[in-house]
Amino acid sequence: MTIALFGKSFSGDRTPFLKQLVEGLLQYDVDLMVYKSFYELTKPYIFPDNEVKLFETHKELVAGADMVFSIGGDGTLLDTLPLIRDTGIPVLGINMGRLGFLSSISKNEIETAINQVIKGNYMLEKRSLLALEKPDHLFPVVNYALNELTVFRKETTSLIVVQVYVDDLFVNAYWADGLIVATPTGSTAYSLSAGGPILAPQSSSFVITPIATHNLSVRPIVIPDDSLIKLRVVGRHTSYTLSMDSRMADMTDSVDIVIRKAPFALNMVVMEGKDFFGTIREKLLWGLDIRN
Repeated sequence: MTIALFGKSFSGDRTPFLKQLVEGLLQYDVDLMVYKSFYELTKPYIFPDNEVKLFETHKELVAGADMVFSIGGDGTLLDTLPLIRDTGIPVLGINMGRLGFLSSISKNEIETAINQVIKGNYMLEKRSLLALEKPDHLFPVVNYALNELTVFRKETTSLIVVQVYVDDLFVNAYWADGLIVATPTGSTAYSLSAGGPILAPQSSSFVITPIATHNLSVRPIVIPDDSLIKLRVVGRHTSYTLSMDSRMADMTDSVDIVIRKAPFALNMVVMEGKDFFGTIREKLLWGLDIRN
């Protein structure tokens, strides 16, 4: 079995946990691949005597990896997408940060997670993605998002107006700081902060959530995920930023933004004993109700 380790940053206080991860995998004769820049950050602490295979690109990853361990927070896991793409390679998130909805394995659960992966005691949970069909030049290689697609204003003193159509039916013109189209996975991210609902991962839905809308009667709306969504920024200010997860592009024209569900999903590794509702109880501190 070959496992790829992907990370973006490293600090010395994480050394014991990363060392436990690497030594635990090598104990089971797992072949390791390490993201090159992450290897360079961690080599003095973790890999002084170990020869490992390095990778930097999508092509290098898919040529050898059976699974990816994302080491960091949710942002790190989102950044595995340009490497994994539509290959179906499973990804396990190990949370070295703070909240971590996607990176569900804490640094204190590393030994248990290794044992379960080696024994095959895990499930694959398919997470739907958003695909940007138009404009097709913004993100030509990776035009999809696991969490959300967002349009938000560039002018600090003015709202933008976003017209929304679902299956060619006009929904609303949102006067707001911006607008989020989120997947069920992304419903616990930016959309949640903007007042959107939490969707279970297997919900066949997307949620449209305005950001700081100027009309207080406007609320987020949940739509079927087989819908064709069209956004158009209109009005006096048509300069805005469009983002797909962590990738961003500045826009200066009022063009149609066309979004639909991607034809493939991301395979998330879920350990036995872990479930979505348990995760949100833990992360959102719902279980702190003294009546429980």
